[in-house]
Amino acid sequence: MSKRSPGQKQNTRLAHAGREPERFHGFVNPPIYRGSTVLFPTAAALEANEQEYTYGRLGTPTVRALEEAIAELEGGHATRLAPSGLSAIVATFLAFLSAGDHVLVTDAVYRPTRRFCDQVLARLGVEITYYDPLIGAGIKDLIKPNTKVMFAESPGSQTFEVQDIPAIAKAAHEAGAVVVLDNTWATPLFFKSFAHGADVSIQAATKYIVGHADAMLGTITASKAVWPVIARTHEELGLCVGPEDAYLALRGLRSLGVRLARHQASAIALAEWLQNRPEVARVIHPALPSDPGHAIWKRDFTGSSGLFAIVLKPAPKKAVAAMLDGLDLFGMGYSWGGFESLMIPFDPSTYRTATEWQAEGPALRLHVGLEDLDDLKADLDAGFVRLTTNS
Repeated sequence: MSKRSPGQKQNTRLAHAGREPERFHGFVNPPIYRGSTVLFPTAAALEANEQEYTYGRLGTPTVRALEEAIAELEGGHATRLAPSGLSAIVATFLAFLSAGDHVLVTDAVYRPTRRFCDQVLARLGVEITYYDPLIGAGIKDLIKPNTKVMFAESPGSQTFEVQDIPAIAKAAHEAGAVVVLDNTWATPLFFKSFAHGADVSIQAATKYIVGHADAMLGTITASKAVWPVIARTHEELGLCVGPEDAYLALRGLRSLGVRLARHQASAIALAEWLQNRPEVARVIHPALPSDPGHAIWKRDFTGSSGLFAIVLKPAPKKAVAAMLDGLDLFGMGYSWGGFESLMIPFDPSTYRTATEWQAEGPALRLHVGLEDLDDLKADLDAGFVRLTTNS
């Protein structure tokens, strides 16, 4: 580990976490280690299997550098990498759940997470209950004797409900359940998962950590108490990531602070601008004082990212399509967190079960990238003209 004092600020830690130039002839970045076979010097060493690196699947210096940096930023005990955010979620569920167990999952969860619960966990004999993300301490009424995991995502996917994680974690821990949080929206910079009661913090590092829309990656960071379960399951599932992907994430990590500051400032400014548009019925962004989740966001978070949503006033599908199809800067595509702005329509009404999605009109999720704010406004302004013309 490089020499750092405990009092160093976050951006300093971003620049130095996971770096050991003295190990690599003074080069500031760890090299990309490609390989499967790791040689042992003696038969005794092979039998002991205790050297730092034993097999490529179990880690390389490139992978370890990223894991150490993420664990430091998260404030957790240790981190393991996964090929995607979803695979990190899957591995965590499988680490703690067995047939006959019960899991509580926020109703505002990332839809692929819901599909895994409904299609795989249910088939394996795990009971799933979806809960209102705004339930807070009331979650204690849903806990059963066999509840092993409470899974949160805050703010919620697409609809951005802010959960009272400390209250939920307190109830879960009193019942002996493990608290797992998908913290991708805020990243470790804007929400400290472990300080607010999480036992496991997951990042879809594909998003803001990689930051350039050019690699898929997930991270699983755990507290010391539950780390052995995570480490064992990660190894048993055979999860590993490509060295180039780990290297790209390390490179993206160094600029995470300055990128998030730009994403945050532009997104808030655009959200405020959208609040005054006649075509918009509602802006859903926790950092806005008008947002229902603003009070908890202000209490628990230190910032906001570039992802939020708007609900349009009633408009026909063809009008929304005309608006989207003609956009120059806002691309239509999945994922987010990169330098580019994105916009997609969404409607969670068909798969929510504990809550009911009610919207005045069509809903759109926006990711605000690093483009100039005035250019983004001009792109949306032209889009609203097409929306109105085709309504």
